[in-house]
Amino acid sequence: MQNCILCQSYKTSLYYQDHNRMFLNCNTCDCVFIPHKDLPKPEEEKTRYLAHQNDVEDRGFQKFVAPMVQAILANHSTKDMGLDFGAGTGPVVSKLLGDLNYKTALYDPFFHPNKAALKDTYEFIVCCEVIAHLHNPLKEFVLLKKLLKKKGILYCMTDLLPEKEGFKNWYYKNDFTHVIFYTPKTLQWIQKKVGFKHLEIDRRLIKFY
Repeated sequence: MQNCILCQSYKTSLYYQDHNRMFLNCNTCDCVFIPHKDLPKPEEEKTRYLAHQNDVEDRGFQKFVAPMVQAILANHSTKDMGLDFGAGTGPVVSKLLGDLNYKTALYDPFFHPNKAALKDTYEFIVCCEVIAHLHNPLKEFVLLKKLLKKKGILYCMTDLLPEKEGFKNWYYKNDFTHVIFYTPKTLQWIQKKVGFKHLEIDRRLIKFY
């Protein structure tokens, strides 16, 4: 069986298979992931992302990201600088924060390839619907930790893996650009491996610091 996309362990097994994709489970870090050979090509990813209707003025979209925005407002002032990592075509979190005089730099490999943003450090980083798309997740989490100031906070938003009996009908797995799915155990593995002191999980909102 193939090694894990996150921790590189070979203790992996078939988790689920449908007519589109195979999903493997890692017995070490507990994630479920797509085999390397089935990861989407960059051009396929970009086409899919361009199809997203991510209008920053959309009230439903704004409500969806509200827990992340509220968490940032509760923990940071307008003096703090943030990074929207994986901002995509509609960086709604940055838009809402900007309306309240918060400053965020944008980075996205497809739509905001601002490498200069990866040379600074930040009081907070937002990864809104990003971590399920990572092809090299450990490398990216190590980078995100490096980009945080000493007391900075990384905010992530994603759907956590449901119980196995619910996986077949889980909508989140059907997006072919979603290639890794996390459990609390997976997030704890990342916390320890990358060197975060704290991990908080509040439904879809995850904080590392």
